[in-house]
Amino acid sequence: MDKREQIARRIGRELRDGYYVNLGIGIPTLVANFIPPGIEVVLQSENGMLGVGPFPLEGEEDADLINAGKETVTELPGTSYFSSADSFAMIRGGHVDLTVLGAMEVDERGNLASWMIPGKVVKGMGGSMDLVAGANRVIIAMEHATREGKPKILKHCTLPLTGAGVVDTIVTEMAVIEVAPDGLLLMEIAADTNVEAVLQAIGAPLRLSSNLRMMET
Repeated sequence: MDKREQIARRIGRELRDGYYVNLGIGIPTLVANFIPPGIEVVLQSENGMLGVGPFPLEGEEDADLINAGKETVTELPGTSYFSSADSFAMIRGGHVDLTVLGAMEVDERGNLASWMIPGKVVKGMGGSMDLVAGANRVIIAMEHATREGKPKILKHCTLPLTGAGVVDTIVTEMAVIEVAPDGLLLMEIAADTNVEAVLQAIGAPLRLSSNLRMMET
């Protein structure tokens, strides 16, 4: 299992029966393939779909069924379709229990930077600003460091913010970290790493939970 799937599988364990969930572009979309058996979760896509199913098998794609990231998806029994205006009314109305988003940076106060890098072409902010403001819980799914090996979890975000104080949980291939009122709290570490490696790969103070355990996938 690659690290992207490892992150998505771990986040799948955070889903609860009856949840309405929005999955962002990138790693978050993979969570649709790791919904635990025995529970019903309704996935919402901001382009106007409620009841998003797993990714289709090769050769079974329907070009008319896409998520907000323009990836082909499947539909489940009872799936409904509606306008983007209705979709964002659901989000802004607080009807989404959980959103899973990617990030460029997250800091110790739960600030999130995910939509632009100054000086680079940006298509738009997408729905992330609405999602972090409207969802009841925000989980960040991202690789622990940049391609250059620099920390993405910082004491202070350096990029323009998507939302201030909005992140509840961060899941990477190395760890599960909670954003607490007094800073970041290490809850779980992956089996192939150790506490020292996690501490070295983060750019902010990190406290260890008294119940620190191995990451469950």
